[in-house]
Amino acid sequence: MKFLDEAKVYVRSGDGGAGCVSFRREKFIEFGGPDGGDGGRGGDVWIECVEGLNTLIDYRYQQHFKARKGEHGSGRNRAGGKGEDVILKVPAGTEILSEDRETLIADMTTVGQRFRLAKGGNGGFGNAYFTTSTNRAPKHANPGLEGQEHWLWLRLKLIADAGLVGLPNAGKSTFLATVTAAKPKIADYPFTTLHPGLGVVRVDTREFVLADIPGLIEGAHEGVGLGDKFLAHVERCRVLLHLVEGTSEDAGAAYRLVRTELEAYGHGLEDKPEVVALSKADTLDPETLELQVARIEEETGRKPLILSSATRQGVTEALRTLMARMDAAAAETPVERPAWQP
Repeated sequence: MKFLDEAKVYVRSGDGGAGCVSFRREKFIEFGGPDGGDGGRGGDVWIECVEGLNTLIDYRYQQHFKARKGEHGSGRNRAGGKGEDVILKVPAGTEILSEDRETLIADMTTVGQRFRLAKGGNGGFGNAYFTTSTNRAPKHANPGLEGQEHWLWLRLKLIADAGLVGLPNAGKSTFLATVTAAKPKIADYPFTTLHPGLGVVRVDTREFVLADIPGLIEGAHEGVGLGDKFLAHVERCRVLLHLVEGTSEDAGAAYRLVRTELEAYGHGLEDKPEVVALSKADTLDPETLELQVARIEEETGRKPLILSSATRQGVTEALRTLMARMDAAAAETPVERPAWQP
């Protein structure tokens, strides 16, 4: 299945059914009177957060969703039936944005969460509704109200406790494969991950979700390479694990480059708690290792962790450090969600 984290959809709720103009006409009933029923309400359009989904790929092939119209009223005071609702199913972490791609309408973060995107139109009143003491035989009824329609953007932001950031080939996918059951592509030649990955980490009888995003390069915030489009998937993380490749020419410069891109992207990523680790330590001789550690320490003001996913050197220590930083950030006040309702 292909990964798709953004989609544009059109939703329209159903029109309300029209009221009916009818009069009771039966044998031996001299003054039957009006008996036109009301129209039914149009169907609503809902969005629901469900399990088992991790992409918006379904909305690449279907973009239009229209609820059914309400049925018209009929004689003998029979009201029309309600139109059938339409439900859009999305994975946890999906944001619903208005057509301007900036106004947040709803944030679907919990499985089972439902939100009404478009309310169906009310049904019209039949002529029986307009009967009064002075107007015993009204000959008019209301049409149903029109439904609502919107163009909306769906944007998926993966929900993870910790996120991996770094330059391409910093060892993020190897680290994810080492500490989780995820199976990202790993090879002995340079390449970058094309899609975000998720895995569940188990350490000291506890679990947390770890996200890996494609590596950043210089100018990513300006759209160079894959750009910064995947950074949205670590916006929800409580802590970042910044992997710096030990075999790079200058580990300090590599760290600074990624930090520059995070700051240019914004959205609070630059302020998130960060754990810095020097990766691929098994490929370095002691002198080079000491030099690269010193370069990172000069940039960050603290000594980085030293790890090797291939030999598992420092891996458990890195996971425990992540867990400790997440516990420290757990008391952070959650962001308020908008209470917009059409």
